[in-house]
Amino acid sequence: MLAALSGCHQLAYLHLCAVAGIVVVEYVDHAEGVMATKPDGAGQFTRVMLRPKVTVAAGSNVAKAKELHHEAHAMCFIARSVNFPVENEPEILVG
Repeated sequence: MLAALSGCHQLAYLHLCAVAGIVVVEYVDHAEGVMATKPDGAGQFTRVMLRPKVTVAAGSNVAKAKELHHEAHAMCFIARSVNFPVENEPEILVG
């Protein structure tokens, strides 16, 4: 589930960056999930945090690069389909 959410966000984000003319040099995500288990052993995610660390090319609009994570989240069909919060804390570096 974490890989699917992370991958969906990444693909939406890279698309938006390409459209905006932002060159992404590197993209790494350290996604974390919180799960709850029931006494019978059943479990479910209760929250997911995506922590993408993105390096953009020198001269890129860093503020726009960070803003696009919000738009990518809104576009991600997996995040829109789950019944728990999916948040993101992006870090933008210039390389």
